[in-house]
Amino acid sequence: MTNPVLEAIADRRSIRGYKPEQITKEQLDIILKAGEQAPSARNQQPWHFTVVQNKDLLKEINDEAGKQMKREGNADVFYGAPTVIFLSCDPDGHPWTRLDCGIAVENMALAAHAIGLGSVIIGICYMAFGGDKGEYFSKALKFPEKYTFAVSIAIGAPTMTKDAHPVEPGRIDYV
Repeated sequence: MTNPVLEAIADRRSIRGYKPEQITKEQLDIILKAGEQAPSARNQQPWHFTVVQNKDLLKEINDEAGKQMKREGNADVFYGAPTVIFLSCDPDGHPWTRLDCGIAVENMALAAHAIGLGSVIIGICYMAFGGDKGEYFSKALKFPEKYTFAVSIAIGAPTMTKDAHPVEPGRIDYV
């Protein structure tokens, strides 16, 4: 069966290399709208999106995540992406809040792919929010009161791609 949605799901890759040029406002608006249109339990829309295009702030978050992970070297958890969108939520909200954020971030990843951009969904920078600078980062990213980091997505023009990951057998049962 040929279908553009199914093709986008099959073709999308987690991109780990980006051109330094910033994405356009039009591209960003398309991606954010896709996130806002995600379904959520009881239509709670429990997320808050923070767009970060400030290289210095991204470096601070990256460095703190590395420090918390006791990582040596200067690996970039954002892979040089010029834009990172952070999703935050109220951890005391309904039990499906983080799942809803995951659905929203996948919508964003598919939208980025559909308009020719690359993306990678990133959870590891949660380490930065769990450290000494967590409150500082939450304020810098304008998280609403009581909200915490849920997930993030790095977005930009890709400089590389990769093959599809192999699908592990035995992951489906019928009852």
